[in-house]
Amino acid sequence: MQLLSQQFINNQWVASKGTRMLDVMNPYREERIAQVTAGDASDVDAAVHAARKAQPAWQALGGVARAAYLEGFADALETRRESLITLSATNNGKPLMEAGIDLDDAIACYRYYAKQAKALDTRQGEPVNVEMEGVEARTYHDPVGVVGLITPWNFPLVTSAWKLAPALAAGCTVVLKPSEVTPLPEQVLADIALEINLPAGVLNLLNGDGEGIGAPLTRHPGVDKISFTGSNRVGEAVMQAASARTASVSLELGGKSPIIVMEDADPEQAADWVMAGIYFNAGQICSATSRLLVHENVAEALYAALAERMDALTLGDPLAEGTDLGPMTSAKQRETVQRYLNIAAQEGLTAVRDATHRTLPDQGYFLAPTLYRDVPVESRLWQEEIFGPVLCARSVVSEAEAIALADDSAYGLAATVISGDPERAKRIGRKLKAGSIWYNSEQLVLPETAWGGFKRSGIGRELGPWGLSAYLEVKHVIGPA
Repeated sequence: MQLLSQQFINNQWVASKGTRMLDVMNPYREERIAQVTAGDASDVDAAVHAARKAQPAWQALGGVARAAYLEGFADALETRRESLITLSATNNGKPLMEAGIDLDDAIACYRYYAKQAKALDTRQGEPVNVEMEGVEARTYHDPVGVVGLITPWNFPLVTSAWKLAPALAAGCTVVLKPSEVTPLPEQVLADIALEINLPAGVLNLLNGDGEGIGAPLTRHPGVDKISFTGSNRVGEAVMQAASARTASVSLELGGKSPIIVMEDADPEQAADWVMAGIYFNAGQICSATSRLLVHENVAEALYAALAERMDALTLGDPLAEGTDLGPMTSAKQRETVQRYLNIAAQEGLTAVRDATHRTLPDQGYFLAPTLYRDVPVESRLWQEEIFGPVLCARSVVSEAEAIALADDSAYGLAATVISGDPERAKRIGRKLKAGSIWYNSEQLVLPETAWGGFKRSGIGRELGPWGLSAYLEVKHVIGPA
């Protein structure tokens, strides 16, 4: 069993001031594989101090020099590819294929922001067109400063990359808090920092939970910005803590995303895209298209196609080749999803497929892939984020009804539209209130395109140039020409 009782501060592994230890589990074997320190406010204070001291020199390096370090992170992750895939599958419960996607997307993100860092140098001092004669104005982009990054347990490596890469590219220094549920993959970032000779204090990594690390980090007066991905409940607390000192926040929160299948869609092809949108990572994905709106003319054919595919899913050991669906990442998450399944039973929802249709593995935090049809819009399962392999469906009679029901949600993170007419699919997508809308495809998340949502799905955007801008302040210098 691995014991992680130290924190990575100022390029050194140092003893944590925290006295509690947290268990890290293998969700398939249901056994403890590590313990990490819970950390405390003293650890946060030391890390923030190191980051604050390092920030001016890191900014002064310039974008080209910072880009070389970002390429170093990408290269080092590539050399560790197989071991990190295995570690992610072991700690998170992802099948090997999904763990590979997580890592490859992270590598692509570091490489993308290396290019953005280089381009940032060319943007400094750009002239502004002003109408007043005899006056000139120039634009500069300065880093926010010290940022606290709090990442979730469902996609550890890629969500860290989405925050860490643009923050470093912008010239910020960082205190990173991985999830205490899946902290093991992200420990490699500290090792890489030493390997590539990242200047001391630029990256500090603190292990711990919300009580020991998360809350003190969001309240710390030396932190200029917090970027958080996770639940709405915690995100609201982060926002309140940051507001006390008017600190900037980026929040990527929940989702209850729709997937619309129109009457001109091929049910067989649509079924593949529906499956990918809800059962990837056992449904533990913020953008999971967990509300299916299918035109009544193709509803029965689609339900039949989905049932066939659900029956064919292989549930089992994430490390075994051919596993399609791993366990829930934690016993707590399995209990959370099970409560929704109990509500479904109480509400009398009609299951096309659920636990009564298959035998689950003897060990592991497994839940059966589930599909309910004709779900009332008043149902809690239709309205609330479940974060598990549970799809709720209902039929619609028109395009207008599909759009109205899709937008009838407190969230607006993502959506998918499937139609035999691509132009129609794009037109429908353009009307939806969501940050990312796919048409006739799986969920393609690209480093060049923004990630974030409307309404209760959060504040701000990650990825693309917008992700870099989240860690920059705009400054104008104005005077006589």
